[in-house]
Amino acid sequence: MKAKISAMMDGELEPHELSEPLSALEADREARESWRTYHLISDALRGDANLLADCARRVSQRLAQEPALVVPLPGPVREPERARWFVPSALAASVAAMAFVGWVALAPRREAPPQVAVAPVSPAQRAAEPRKVPVTRDTQDYLLAHQAFSPRNSLQGMAPYVRSVSDETVQQPK
Repeated sequence: MKAKISAMMDGELEPHELSEPLSALEADREARESWRTYHLISDALRGDANLLADCARRVSQRLAQEPALVVPLPGPVREPERARWFVPSALAASVAAMAFVGWVALAPRREAPPQVAVAPVSPAQRAAEPRKVPVTRDTQDYLLAHQAFSPRNSLQGMAPYVRSVSDETVQQPK
């Protein structure tokens, strides 16, 4: 019914649809309250100055009619029994957690020796093994220039940032 009253106020109802909301306004107290509320909203949206003065006066009257509440002052606040043991136990748990994290982070890491299965080597596999190339000055220059692509850069810590700056010379036999 409130939707029909609102539509009637906005002029959205046809003349043959007005009889139901009008009869509701005559008979129903809630419908009349909705009518007043919708007009109050309409006045507020238009900025009617009389509305504000009247509203303040009515609020002041309603506040004057309400009884004053007398509340006793709170007594001394006692700490609950549970809080007496909660704080020290929370502190102890925090210290234990920090000790555990520190122990895990700073403990030396022991790596297990690699488990290698030894299988007999066939002559075909032996022929496919890479042969050892002697390291010459050209090979050293190549490795030094391309060390950024070396798989050793995947190590943790500072190893990826360390660059070689020394060089050994290998004397070639004459």
